[in-house]
Amino acid sequence: MTTSIAPTDTPAAACCGPDETEGTTTRGTSAGPTDVEHLARTFKALGDPTRVRLLAIVAASTGGEACVCDLVEPVGLSQPTVSHHLKILVDAGLLRREKRGVWAYYALVPSAGEGVARELLGITAPRGPSAT
Repeated sequence: MTTSIAPTDTPAAACCGPDETEGTTTRGTSAGPTDVEHLARTFKALGDPTRVRLLAIVAASTGGEACVCDLVEPVGLSQPTVSHHLKILVDAGLLRREKRGVWAYYALVPSAGEGVARELLGITAPRGPSAT
């Protein structure tokens, strides 16, 4: 059985997206390579169940912050492994770190989740008149 596809008058750029050298454009919205890389780094950080769990524990902690020493037991990992996961979350801009003596305390970055959502919508949302 042979399937044929009828040619169209639509230019390749209209259906296939931009040239790789122009940055990433999706549905009419342009995002630079650094925006996309930051968003990918954030999703990669959130792609590990342990890191999502650590975020939830920190968010639910008294005062909105937690010492690394208090995060080891709930996730059942060694302190160096927990510190590694927390570093990835800090590098992704989801947590902030404050050193107090020998211990590090972690807190959620205010509106970090909103910033990720804004970036994602800015990359994928179609351009058009804004609804008010």
